[in-house]
Amino acid sequence: MPWSAPLFERSASAPSVPQGLPLVIALTGFTDAGGAVSGLISHVREVLDPIPLAVFSNDVLLDYRARRPIISFEADHLTDFQPPRLELSLAHDALGQPFLVLAGYEPDFAWEAFTEAVLQLAHAYSVATVTWVHAIPMPVPHTRPIGTTVSGTRTDLTEAHSVWKPHTQVPATVGHLLEYRFAESGAAVAGFVLLIPHYLGDTDYPAAILAALDSLTVATGLVFAGDDLRDQNRDYLSRVEEQVSGNDELSHMLQGLEERYDAYMAGSTLATPMIHTGDLPSADELAAELERFLASRPSADDDKG
Repeated sequence: MPWSAPLFERSASAPSVPQGLPLVIALTGFTDAGGAVSGLISHVREVLDPIPLAVFSNDVLLDYRARRPIISFEADHLTDFQPPRLELSLAHDALGQPFLVLAGYEPDFAWEAFTEAVLQLAHAYSVATVTWVHAIPMPVPHTRPIGTTVSGTRTDLTEAHSVWKPHTQVPATVGHLLEYRFAESGAAVAGFVLLIPHYLGDTDYPAAILAALDSLTVATGLVFAGDDLRDQNRDYLSRVEEQVSGNDELSHMLQGLEERYDAYMAGSTLATPMIHTGDLPSADELAAELERFLASRPSADDDKG
């Protein structure tokens, strides 16, 4: 790079921030099944109106050609440019409780420098806890509660809410690196992985956003109003019942997933699922995703689980 730029800039109009607040991290990136993280970010920005404290530099952290910004074109001229946002902000929950939120895109570059900057900011604000959420697709039915895998240093949360504890290697996200470095520093950190039905992974699934909010609630005590999301799910449920009952292949697949899920949970001594039970998506979304899933389903030899 022929020039250098700061990794972030502090907001000149930033308000005074109380010490000891919880820090919530929501970064889109490698996987975001059900649109859980992107929906969580939208909810925070649209409903809670967070106030930026530190704005990270797109020119340092973002690969523009891989994730092109949106620009608006009207007839014969350009009207609006919307660059991606990655910010540490101060927000307040539905009860007015303050918390810090790091939200936006996952950096393409300078992971270690970005992680060090976040740790320094967290230290400056003496954050009490660190909680981050992401979501992966899993062969589970949407008619059962959304489960979570919980990692980090808060064993109370792991014991209470981690329904699946794998021993594996996975492609890392910057969220993983943040958790790893926070744990090394002795911080109280927890990562929630939402286990989203694989056939809904490419849709915007309102239940996934609600489950993300529930995860933050159990980890921090923050309270979030999700009435609009619950209304969407109730509407999806009323429209999808006829679709499911009229599709024998869909009903058979769901029954198999339900039986597998119930058998696993009945024989498990692990935690119970999150308090939120996932509602159904729209009939059109469900039908389209299941048709694509069934058409592309690999053979047993090719199935990677």
